[in-house]
Amino acid sequence: MTQFTLQGFDLATFVDATLAEDLGVGLEGGGRDVTSESVIDAEARFSGVMDSRDAITVAGLPIAAAFFRKLDPAMQIDILVEEGAAVTPGTHLMRLSGNARAMLTAERGALNTVQHLSGIATMTRTYVDAMNGNATLLDTRKTIPGLRHLEKYATRMGGARNHRMGLWDAAMIKDNHVLVAGGVGPAVARARGAGVAQIICEVDRLDQIEPAIAAGAHHLLLDNMGPDTLREAVAIVAGRVPTEASGGVNLSTIGAIAASGVTYVSVGRLTQSAPAADIGLDFTPL
Repeated sequence: MTQFTLQGFDLATFVDATLAEDLGVGLEGGGRDVTSESVIDAEARFSGVMDSRDAITVAGLPIAAAFFRKLDPAMQIDILVEEGAAVTPGTHLMRLSGNARAMLTAERGALNTVQHLSGIATMTRTYVDAMNGNATLLDTRKTIPGLRHLEKYATRMGGARNHRMGLWDAAMIKDNHVLVAGGVGPAVARARGAGVAQIICEVDRLDQIEPAIAAGAHHLLLDNMGPDTLREAVAIVAGRVPTEASGGVNLSTIGAIAASGVTYVSVGRLTQSAPAADIGLDFTPL
């Protein structure tokens, strides 16, 4: 299996920290799986199959495999579907065989990860489909601390495009920045003067559009505007910069919002509120 790599994410550190948390490493009496050690023979071997219980979009299988290989480097693991694949209920996702204790100890960390990431990918795909080919779906920074790179990976598997990865890769001027700077024009001008390469400016009124563009904004975030107002905003912008609809977006509204002519639609709930996918892992003694 090709090693899973993701810029900004250290897979080995993530696996180690997750297992250490589950095993209670560093705590009095911790550092062990007391159930598996007391019930399962050290040399016992299992085979296992991970499968989907619902229709899902898959994300995180290579990460799940890393949990099992950490505790049994010789474990045989076959990943049976591609990342980002849409699968039906009952689809086998992964087949594995190896040391039984290792499988049982790694099981929860592996499943938690693939359930969470597949849940994000599945919700993302639902939103992409609801857009009917209009605009591009963006995620946000509304991620669980420490999991941003993984969660944004999952949105990509679901068909979205990543927005900012953090505070460092673009300026996003929002209402509080505007309040302190004295207006969208002065706020954008300050960012331009500081040499910021990518400036996103939030506007919540149509009369803020021209000052933001004139000051040098590269991208406008159209905040909490309905479809009719979004169409007006898009007409004013007239293709000079990309436009992004944000706020008030859900599955019942995203179709009309995406059809307004905006370039992007951003949705925080993709990473903030996605339910875990129903994925199981069943073992058989060898």
